[in-house]
Amino acid sequence: MSDKTTYESLDNRIAPETLTEDHTKGLAVVDGHAVKSQEDYEDPNRLYDMLIARIRKYHPSTDVSMIEKAYKLAVKAHGDQRRKSGEPYIIHPLWVAIILADLEMDKETIAAGMLHDVVEDTKFTEEDIRREFGDEVALLVDGVTKLGRLSYSSDKLEVQAENLRKMFLAMAKDIRVIIIKLADRLHNMRTLQFMTPAKQKEKAKETMDIYAPIAQRLGISKIKTELDDLALKYSQPEVFYDLVNQINARKTEREEFVEQIVEEVSTHMKNANIKAEVNGRVKHFFSIYKKMVNQDKTVDQIYDLFAVRIIVESVKDCYAALGVIHEMYTPIPGRFKDYIAMPKPNMYQSLHTTVVGENGMPFEVQIRTYEMHRIAEYGIAAHWRYKEGKQVADSLDNKLYWLRQILDWQNDTRDSEEFIKSLKVDLFSDEIFVFTPKGEIIDLPKGATPLDFAYRIHSAVGNKCVGAKVNGRIVTLDTPLNTGDFVEIITQQNSKGPSRDWLKIVKTAQAKAKIRQFYKKELKDENIANGKQMLDYEAKRQAVSLPSLLKTEYVDPILRKFSFADLDDLYAAVGCGGIAAQQVVTRLREEQRAHDKPLVPVLPRVAEPTTPARGGKSSSKEDMGIKIAGLPGCQVHFAKCCTPLPGDEIIGYITRGRGVTIHSKECVNVNASHDPARWVEAEWSDTVNSSYNGSIQILAQDRHNLLADLMSYLSAQKVTVCALNAKVNSNQTCSIELTLQVANKQELDWVIKQIAKRQDTIEIFRV
Repeated sequence: MSDKTTYESLDNRIAPETLTEDHTKGLAVVDGHAVKSQEDYEDPNRLYDMLIARIRKYHPSTDVSMIEKAYKLAVKAHGDQRRKSGEPYIIHPLWVAIILADLEMDKETIAAGMLHDVVEDTKFTEEDIRREFGDEVALLVDGVTKLGRLSYSSDKLEVQAENLRKMFLAMAKDIRVIIIKLADRLHNMRTLQFMTPAKQKEKAKETMDIYAPIAQRLGISKIKTELDDLALKYSQPEVFYDLVNQINARKTEREEFVEQIVEEVSTHMKNANIKAEVNGRVKHFFSIYKKMVNQDKTVDQIYDLFAVRIIVESVKDCYAALGVIHEMYTPIPGRFKDYIAMPKPNMYQSLHTTVVGENGMPFEVQIRTYEMHRIAEYGIAAHWRYKEGKQVADSLDNKLYWLRQILDWQNDTRDSEEFIKSLKVDLFSDEIFVFTPKGEIIDLPKGATPLDFAYRIHSAVGNKCVGAKVNGRIVTLDTPLNTGDFVEIITQQNSKGPSRDWLKIVKTAQAKAKIRQFYKKELKDENIANGKQMLDYEAKRQAVSLPSLLKTEYVDPILRKFSFADLDDLYAAVGCGGIAAQQVVTRLREEQRAHDKPLVPVLPRVAEPTTPARGGKSSSKEDMGIKIAGLPGCQVHFAKCCTPLPGDEIIGYITRGRGVTIHSKECVNVNASHDPARWVEAEWSDTVNSSYNGSIQILAQDRHNLLADLMSYLSAQKVTVCALNAKVNSNQTCSIELTLQVANKQELDWVIKQIAKRQDTIEIFRV
């Protein structure tokens, strides 16, 4: 096997044929997994020699005794363990270490990469690692082990958000933990052909959603581009292979074109006395695919399918080389980007220009220094590159500013869905670059507004903002900014502060966090009062007494989980929208159940429901579509406390002289009953009534014509409203209780889902 991986060859060759090969051909299939034959296994000792050779290449004098020791321990620990491919498990940590060596990482990181699965998959413990290799390696292994236990599920937002929080905390402690994890994920993706198709798609999506964007944010293009291509290959194989085949179709012609361009550029650089290294390549498949989708174009319509890279010795030479290129070829207007003057947040610097060759074929030219090229390839990993026997001593503070921001605002964003949405905007989206009136450059995510700009400058500027100018013209505060805009914020000292509506305008989590922080500090008393009111309302909605939930043993775990100092902080967070009242009450009830204490119902009695049958009078069980075991012909009533619907699991309660009252099995009064002998089994019959009354509670942003618009909307959806009760709250919200005519639980759930999508809706629950 070649020392170079298939994807590494992309730097030197255009669309290698190996990418279209079916690597599963001829492989045995065991339990749905493709398995290698014995003769195809890598030789671990050969891979170890390859690892040491690569380390010696970038640091000839380094002591490799730690790495040798880690290799021997990993071999001993993993023993006879096998991967899904059937090959010895030691192959995987060896390749992880090789990938880290390709990034020119320090010996502690490479040793930790070799040992990253030892604690999780073998009998060896973290203490064993610490005793043999010291605290630094042990902490790195422990960090990677913990990240390995995280599972990313798109269906469980809260779990996903918590896992992402843990990942960023691990990054903050030592960024090398995430670099090792990226190397681990890269090798797993390289060997994904041995997994089942379902597992391939799952890992590909996870890689595309989480790991590739993080690699991009860390500036590690060597890993990011390969992860992207591999994720596309397994998530959309038809699209991937079609793209590869299209590029390969004119491979020879394109290779000749690139070679010609490289020769021409090299000659002109030499004539201009610019010492330069010139090479050409095809863009990576994922970047081409992304452009095709975003711009709705075919491969032949993509301007920068090819890239010519010019590497020079100084910044002065970069701009001199740019002049030579624009003299040689016709530049395409609007396609020049100066990332030297305006570096990307991931430290990337380069000049980009798209020009047209003599044959009319457009191509991109990238111009950078050798140091810029190293940073572009290695990103944050470049910090650990050896230099004269010592690691580079420059601070990471500025380079990891974005990470500190995430850690700052994630504590203020406890809503899981909002956290993930904000993360995608702040971390994973494209950047724009705008200017302050003094000409300073500010980077923001695409779609950011003047308010985001104001809060990026300083929280005081954002809080006192009353208007904005973009390129000298007054604009609204929700105007999207574009790269190159000059932005001026108009402030007023006597301003009352930000409006709550701004939370809907700003795009960055930083701005949202600072707005919420203002309301927490400036309006804490009001937020506490609002929070108490909202929790009390939610408790009543769930048919429990709030005081019964506010016992120390129930509250303390909640305060610890969300890092609140006391109960007032919890009230304030609920009042300012930092955490949902429903989430708090639900967790308090869970803590109460864990302590085996019965819930205290709001209704003092369950035996005497005040509402007769749904049709307006008591009915027999047959009329109501209810089957009750052992009680033929008795009267049936539906409980008002839970209003069950067809589709709910139900149970009956024998009342004195009033027949049987039907409750949902999840009703709080079922759990609170002290007379279990009076409960009887009940179920819905095959012939249920055509309509029942179901109640919902809506918390919405108050505005003019809110109720009228809601009623019109429900009418358009052919939903019958039987009763309505509304109340305007002090925090500019409106509480609305609706009784609707529905056929079953599924129909009510559908209505809830539709109302939840409305812009005004904050929360919606079934009552």
